[in-house]
Amino acid sequence: MKIGITSYCFAPALSENRLTPLDAITWAAKNGAECFEISPGDYFPTTDDMPEQYLARAREEGIPLSSYTVGANFVRETAEERAAEVLRVKGQVDIAVRLGVKFMRFDAGWRSPEEATLENFEKDLPLVAACAAEVADYANQFGIVTSVENHGYHFQGAERVQRLLRAVNRPYYRTTLDVGNFSCADENNVLSVMENIKYASMVHLKDFFMRPATNPPLGEGWFRSKGGTYLRGSIVGQGSLDMRNICKVIRESGYDGFVSVEIDGNLEDVFKRAAISLANAKELLRG
Repeated sequence: MKIGITSYCFAPALSENRLTPLDAITWAAKNGAECFEISPGDYFPTTDDMPEQYLARAREEGIPLSSYTVGANFVRETAEERAAEVLRVKGQVDIAVRLGVKFMRFDAGWRSPEEATLENFEKDLPLVAACAAEVADYANQFGIVTSVENHGYHFQGAERVQRLLRAVNRPYYRTTLDVGNFSCADENNVLSVMENIKYASMVHLKDFFMRPATNPPLGEGWFRSKGGTYLRGSIVGQGSLDMRNICKVIRESGYDGFVSVEIDGNLEDVFKRAAISLANAKELLRG
C-alpha cells in the first residue's frame, strides 16, 4: 500500500501563488508522500505540456503519480449532451495516458440533494452506465483502470455505487472509495467502507467534523449532507469519523493499492494539515 496525497489538498496555497503545481509534487515527496494524485483545476492545469512536466517532476522526486481524478456528469437531458460529455471525458483519458497513470477517476453524475431521489436514480442509471462503459472501454485500451467515486449526492451511497458498477459490468471499471464521502449520504462510514472496499481501485482517506442538523455550528467552512448534517473537512484522524475502524477494515481487506489523503476546506494551514494527515494516515493504516 502506497500512502500519498492529492493535489486538491494544496488548492488554497496554489490559488494564493504560495506554491506552484510542480513544487506541490516536490513538497509532497519531501514530506512523506509515497505517491501523488493529479486532480486538475484552475490552479493545477493539464494544458499544454504540463502532464509531461508533472510526470518528469514525480520521477525526479522518486514518487509515482497514482491517479488522474476528473469531474464528469452524464446526467444530461439529451443524448447529444451525453455524447458530448463522453467525448470530453475521453479527452481526459488522453491526458491520463500522457501522465503515465494506470488509474483514473471520473464522476458519474450529479444532482442536488433534493433531486437525488431513488426515482431519479432509477431513471438515470442505465443512461449513465452506458456513458461510463464507453469511457471505460476507451481507457482500457491504454491499460487504464477507471473508477467512479462515491461523490455528488446522486451516486454517493454504497449501494448506488455498487449498482452502477454492476450496470457497467466491466472488470476495469471500479470505484475510488472515499471513506469520508459516505457521510454526505448520511451512511455509516465503517459499514459502507466494509461493503465497498473489495471494489476499490483507489482509496481516498478523508475525515470530517460533524454536527447534527439540530445543532448548527457557528462560523464558516461547513456544508450539509443530503439529510442536513453539518460537515467540515478536518485533518485525517482528528475529525468525527471512526477512522481507526475504517482503516482497520481497509487493512484487513487486503487492499494493497494507492491511498490518497484528501482534505476539504481551507481553515487550517495547508502545509501543516497535509503533513499531519500524512503522518496520521501511515499510523492508522500501518499501526
